[in-house]
Amino acid sequence: MPKEVKVPLSAEEQAGERPLIAATRADHAVFVVVTLLYWSTLYVYVPILSPFMKSGGYADDLIGIVLGSYGFVQMLVRFPLGLQSDKLHKRKPFLMLGMITGAISCLLFMVPGSWLWPLAGRMMSGVCASAWVAFTVLYAAYFAASDATKAMSNISVLTVAGQLIGMILSGWLSDAYGWNAAFGAGIVLGAAGLALAFAVKEPREGVARAPISLRHLREVVSTPSLRQVSTLSILAHSVLFITMFGFTPLKATSLGASAGQLTLIVVAFMVPHGLASLVTARWLVPRFGTWNVIGAAYLFSGLFTVAIAFSPNLGLLALTQALNGFAQGMHLPILLGLAIRPFASAKRATAMGFYQAVYSVGMFAGPFLAGFVNDRFGRDYGFWLGGAFAAAALALTLYWKRSTGSAPI
Repeated sequence: MPKEVKVPLSAEEQAGERPLIAATRADHAVFVVVTLLYWSTLYVYVPILSPFMKSGGYADDLIGIVLGSYGFVQMLVRFPLGLQSDKLHKRKPFLMLGMITGAISCLLFMVPGSWLWPLAGRMMSGVCASAWVAFTVLYAAYFAASDATKAMSNISVLTVAGQLIGMILSGWLSDAYGWNAAFGAGIVLGAAGLALAFAVKEPREGVARAPISLRHLREVVSTPSLRQVSTLSILAHSVLFITMFGFTPLKATSLGASAGQLTLIVVAFMVPHGLASLVTARWLVPRFGTWNVIGAAYLFSGLFTVAIAFSPNLGLLALTQALNGFAQGMHLPILLGLAIRPFASAKRATAMGFYQAVYSVGMFAGPFLAGFVNDRFGRDYGFWLGGAFAAAALALTLYWKRSTGSAPI
């Protein structure tokens, strides 16, 4: 039998087998803890925000403006922050910016008086969320190019875990010590994350990648598939920020939920939400196809969003959250992957920057419009609006599936 001849790897292939940053286990552990603190800081008050403002006597339309300001700021800030980060080749300062603005946002919520303080706090949290791209770029540099999928899978799990930690703390602290305890915890978490961020490993010269490019932006935006995926993602985020990240906690308190019981509603949504992303990629899409899974996700998220309006008690509300959490967890990771799939590596950062800035429209428009609908017609009608957004997304999914055949977008 002839002896197998090993072909030497090219210099480019050898570089692809080595991480851009030679990170130890300790370096990975530091980054993991900083990421968990970042998301915990950002989400430690999300479940109580609408009940907190309602307890202050604010109308639903003002609550909707405050909730929507989070997405509005990201529409304006995400893309420029990504450009600046790529220009400097530095990610660590933006990690620190995220921690600082996350802590400041919590501090602003504690200022008594005008509703403008909560508005300023939520806008500051939009700046915090816009720093997330720096986390993903820096963490990817800890892995070889061939392990990029593993890196993104890991960081997706960290995202859900950090959000869940913060949201669980939110209900428990508010129930035991009052509203401001959750905001105070956010300040502590942000400060701890900022201190630990100094230990995050990044070379002095920074980390380069194929940058976000204004030169590529016109070509990226003119790609039909990206426009389609972005439209569907706007509608998906509109539903998400009307429900669990918007007015579902107010529905729970209207049914008699204490701040502590909001934790159970959060867990009912977030755990299936996280599990869905794993099941979808590994089992549902290969078995049923991309279009069918996206369509089913919008169908069920629409039905279970409307069902929130008819929930007579906390038990049934928790059931709608579990089913809705799974449904909404199905399409979001698929859309994320489809957004960059058609592009060469040199243009993927630009495509992702555009996509993230555009889906922020849904974070803004969903709760903003629902707040005005709630104020005019009653809170349950906001969930009907969320169902209408999901129905529109389902109709577009079916139309685009028919026009492109069985192939994915």
